[in-house]
Amino acid sequence: MRKILLFFSLLAFVPCVCGAYVEHDVAVVRVMNKAAGKVQELALAVNEETQFEKLYINVRSCKQTDPFQAEDFFAFVEINKIDEGQIFGGWMSRNEPGQNPLQNADYDVWLVKCE
Repeated sequence: MRKILLFFSLLAFVPCVCGAYVEHDVAVVRVMNKAAGKVQELALAVNEETQFEKLYINVRSCKQTDPFQAEDFFAFVEINKIDEGQIFGGWMSRNEPGQNPLQNADYDVWLVKCE
């Protein structure tokens, strides 16, 4: 009986990870320059603005779903273009790249993963 009570009392101190996200420090994005016809993958540090050609990309957060469930990655990204200002601000999902990617006349940007 004591073992059962001890077991249940220890369970009270174990945090629930149901529906939890894992925060990452690096987001990997794929950028396509439509005019040049080239695609490049960039590893971007979270909260650090990175310039790529005419784009300034700032990843504010990069999260992974619970590793014990179906894997998906989400990133909150802000993208500015030198001559246009902010052209994108919002969440990107790896499993649904067509739902909320940057689609600009010159560039496309998709989330690949978080590391």
